[in-house]
Amino acid sequence: MTRPTVAVWKFASCDGCQLTILDCEDELLQIAAALDLRMFLEAGPEELLDHYDISFVEGSVTTAHDAERIRDIRARSGMLVTIGACATAGGIQALRNSADVAEYAAAVYARPDWIATLATSTPIAEHVTVDLEIRGCPISKHELLATITALLAGRRPPVTSASVCVECKQQGNPCVLVAGGTTCLGPVTHGGCGALCPSFARGCFGCFGPSEAANVPALRVAWRVAGHDDDEFDRALRTFNVEAPAFREGAGKGQA
Repeated sequence: MTRPTVAVWKFASCDGCQLTILDCEDELLQIAAALDLRMFLEAGPEELLDHYDISFVEGSVTTAHDAERIRDIRARSGMLVTIGACATAGGIQALRNSADVAEYAAAVYARPDWIATLATSTPIAEHVTVDLEIRGCPISKHELLATITALLAGRRPPVTSASVCVECKQQGNPCVLVAGGTTCLGPVTHGGCGALCPSFARGCFGCFGPSEAANVPALRVAWRVAGHDDDEFDRALRTFNVEAPAFREGAGKGQA
């Protein structure tokens, strides 16, 4: 069986999702044996091919050069898979989208005129066709391995559509919001993490982005009942997946 050629690309990001690949540890040798990794700078390989069977892309588009590069990568790729909140929703750096980037650059850099950047941070899907998204900040090792296994077997990758609340019930966790009044985005957040934070009595931070049909206004009301104000709720939405439509549109819509 011919191993599929694979590339892992980085755009604006912290490299955390690429490190998740390397953190597979026990499975890493099997991954290397099953995939023909030709481009993965985080791990070493650097071979620019005309075609890769699968490209994994981490990070958001924040420069004009990024926009050109992702189009070139799309043309070289049979299947393009985005990994992580930056690639799927613009990442935490999308906070710039509602700010004055020029003002920030002037405050941070001695020569802001040397900085070439876009005013926005956008997900890969806004620029090219994406075949599959793996969410998370960072992505789940288990979802990554399940996706690779499915692609190698020629079957549809597993898709989680339930919210974190479902995973909490599967773990037997009491609801941290209802039982303890802890701030939690679990009811509107896409599952995939295995309810990691609530399993340690912490509220969900929304790392995996909005779930399908997320009822953000209803959760705002639940937070109010638990004693939390609208500003606190809006700040929670404006983090890892600030530009995900359900979170972007849900923030700032509190009513007195």
